[in-house]
Amino acid sequence: MLPGGRPMRADARRNRGRLIVAARQAFTEHGPEASLDEIAKRAGVGPGTLYRHFPTRESLLAAVYLDDIEALSAQADRLLDSDLSPSEALSAFLLIQLDYVKVKRGLGAAVKAMLGMDAPTMTYCRDTLRGALGRLMDPARQAGLIRADVEPADVLRLTHGVAMACESAPDDGERLLGYVIDGLRPPPASLT
Repeated sequence: MLPGGRPMRADARRNRGRLIVAARQAFTEHGPEASLDEIAKRAGVGPGTLYRHFPTRESLLAAVYLDDIEALSAQADRLLDSDLSPSEALSAFLLIQLDYVKVKRGLGAAVKAMLGMDAPTMTYCRDTLRGALGRLMDPARQAGLIRADVEPADVLRLTHGVAMACESAPDDGERLLGYVIDGLRPPPASLT
């Protein structure tokens, strides 16, 4: 939608989508300082088209980040609707989240630094991701597979911590995340 509530023309929507895809690739390869001219070239559009859709680097970074978070949320919903058990779906999503954090090499941190933690985009992304994880945690919690007191924000922080630890040992992610998942389980009755 355009400001004022008018829908975007089909060609403008396609250009915007191509710009987001090209920017995602460039930011993944070169970090948040990737060349905007190179992004426009990858998308097959001119620099004017890029700036018409995204007047600043920050707006482009925010659009890529928002698109990524919405895709992660959709992954959670697909896992929830799959044949996986609640604990398998939760574990699968946490692995997807871990891979996302490891591959994006600071995209989220750059967006947070540029926009600020309280910016509407950041609030939306945080709430969307926590909501998606919460939807996966609820069935696992109801089945007694995870602790009743664990919150989505805690699990996301732990997953991000594992991703940071994997910067120096990239092959350890799944093993370390397994410890986090084990820690979500309720303690045996004899320990309570």
